[in-house]
Amino acid sequence: MEETIVKSYVQKSLEEWKEDILQVLEEIEKEYEEIAQELKVYSYKYGITKQVIQSTVNEEIIEKIREMYHKPFEENYNQLKEYIRDLEEKKRVFQMFIQKIDEVNRKESAKITTF
Repeated sequence: MEETIVKSYVQKSLEEWKEDILQVLEEIEKEYEEIAQELKVYSYKYGITKQVIQSTVNEEIIEKIREMYHKPFEENYNQLKEYIRDLEEKKRVFQMFIQKIDEVNRKESAKITTF
């Protein structure tokens, strides 16, 4: 009986921790979606300016477009891509926590049913 109480306390504690981690994951996911949308916008902006440059023959105008739009859009796009990669890594790490907690809880459940 005492063994069952201890194990259920362990499981309860792990589940509470899992809930905290799930909240962190949810925040990461929201941020990921926002950044993904922003990345999409910059992808379009970058692509459009590239097409306009390719269709323009005046070198002075091309250089102006590159300075004003193309280079900044490319920089923002690359920064956002890097940020997305960081968020993907965070998601992966916190999902590992969830998997490990679930694994321990399954083992603890198996121990309880054998007593």
